[in-house]
Amino acid sequence: MDQPQPINYEFLYGREVEKPTALQWIKHILLLAATFCTMSVTGVISPYGPYLGPMASEPETDSIIAGIAGIPGLYFKLIYGAVELMAVNQKWLIYGVEFAASLLFILICHEMGHYIACRIYKVDATLPFFIPTPPLIAAGTFGAFIKIRSPLPSRRAVFDIGVAGPIAGFIAIIPVCLIGVATMHTYSPELAGHIPAGPVFTDQLLPRIFAYLFGVDLRFGIGNPFYFASWFGLLVTALNLIPSGQLDGGHAMFAVFGEAVHRWTGRIAFLVMLVLSVSGAYFFSSPSGFLVTIILGIMLRVKHPQPLDQTPLDAKRKLIALLTLVIFILSFVPFPIVIN
Repeated sequence: MDQPQPINYEFLYGREVEKPTALQWIKHILLLAATFCTMSVTGVISPYGPYLGPMASEPETDSIIAGIAGIPGLYFKLIYGAVELMAVNQKWLIYGVEFAASLLFILICHEMGHYIACRIYKVDATLPFFIPTPPLIAAGTFGAFIKIRSPLPSRRAVFDIGVAGPIAGFIAIIPVCLIGVATMHTYSPELAGHIPAGPVFTDQLLPRIFAYLFGVDLRFGIGNPFYFASWFGLLVTALNLIPSGQLDGGHAMFAVFGEAVHRWTGRIAFLVMLVLSVSGAYFFSSPSGFLVTIILGIMLRVKHPQPLDQTPLDAKRKLIALLTLVIFILSFVPFPIVIN
């Protein structure tokens, strides 16, 4: 029996996979450098770092309008104070750099997982675009993405490209999380009542497992740059693995079960996240889930691209799909941030 011939993807596309030009490399490196800077400043400011800034000492005002009007000035003082501390104190600089380097390591591994899988399948894709934000907006970044510029050849390619990112990112998270938990300092339970109210990060299952192995009580843990970087990396991983639209989990769901199941899981994920968002806002004064709900609502409006080859996945890839489900369970928490 004749063996099936491999698909010539470049022939199907009618174009060659473009290599990044020098100008493109410069653009992507500049975005990466800007993201590193905004992350570094974010890393030293509460709740990621120990710096509280002027907000801790500013007098309260009874006027809502005056309070809102004063927010830009307080924000500028906060960022300026953090940058000044990093400039004159090496300890603060190292703290911020450790946070930024750890989180960028996770994000780079995630995006390069996608990028390398695209190269293997000869799918034309850009280098990763890193998205810097002003410090303290998210973690100084909205993450990163690659843009695919050619058709996807098969459901197998959709699956491999989709899951390569979260799997590579999760592998990168493991050592960062291990360091974060193993080096974590704790305070005594007696001091718990004296901790000021504020946002508290909910621990995912992965750091809970590591904390059990190291005998660390995360309830009384003092976060460090590696812990916070792994926490944010797990949050990004869980978000990407939600089975909706063109998120990584949506690609996997489409490749494994097809278009109809992909469409319904996207709707179910949106409704579940909407309920969790309302619950989080009501019970924990935490509206953070609404942003994810909005993202999932947008994903419902984006049609998933149809691969050229609709051959179902093999058993090996279905097992890998179960692995990504395990990664999602280890990464996801219903209420990531609660107000203490």
